[in-house]
Amino acid sequence: MRLDLVLKLSGLIKRRTVAKELAERGRILINDRVAKPSSEVKDGDHLELHLGNRILLVEITFELRYKKEFPVYKEILTTKVNADA
Repeated sequence: MRLDLVLKLSGLIKRRTVAKELAERGRILINDRVAKPSSEVKDGDHLELHLGNRILLVEITFELRYKKEFPVYKEILTTKVNADA
């Protein structure tokens, strides 16, 4: 599933356009690699989101809902605050 759609459906980011913009700026990593908005996210992938001066690390899993896979994150693995800001 596309990165921007995963972020919106999982609730990490409220709007798909915001997710797309973050990815285009290189602020999102999938498994330690810079991701594009159309990058494929698979079950068990680790996402690193650079949101302002915060960094969120989450693991994405997929649940079967209404006969379709739906992206969820169980917990935020780590939250870091940059000392640079």
